[in-house]
Amino acid sequence: MNIGIIVYSETGNTYSVAQKIKDSISDSGHNIVVKKLETIEKNKKKKDYNLKEYPDLSKYDLLIFASYVEAFSLSLAMQNYFKDIESLNGKKVFCFVTKALFFNWTGGNRAIRQMKRMCKSKGASILGSGIVKWRDKDRENDIFALLEKVSNIIT
Repeated sequence: MNIGIIVYSETGNTYSVAQKIKDSISDSGHNIVVKKLETIEKNKKKKDYNLKEYPDLSKYDLLIFASYVEAFSLSLAMQNYFKDIESLNGKKVFCFVTKALFFNWTGGNRAIRQMKRMCKSKGASILGSGIVKWRDKDRENDIFALLEKVSNIIT
């Protein structure tokens, strides 16, 4: 199976979790690629983020989308990414977010709902999701639970 992990991360936290997912399933015999979305410029007042490139999603059987929570919502760059991509028709998708605040209801749940809604609107089938609370003492448990969910999906 070809697995693409598409991640938007500014601080590196979300990217580090994406790498942990890749490392944890790399022995599974699947081809796994992490693609980090990078912006050329940002204009938060206009909610405009221009991305350097849009990875070709057609070659992946499973897509894992990852972003951080920004102002109690999915990051603006990831929202714009989903608006700009053509189709996820027939793609299997798993979504996760990282966030700073301690409770999922402080943006995590909303960001996941936004990701799922945008993926479904492009024709994707959602297989699961997860939230990692970065400043929480249980961060490692959140990451482990996320790794378990992804592992269960691919086996």
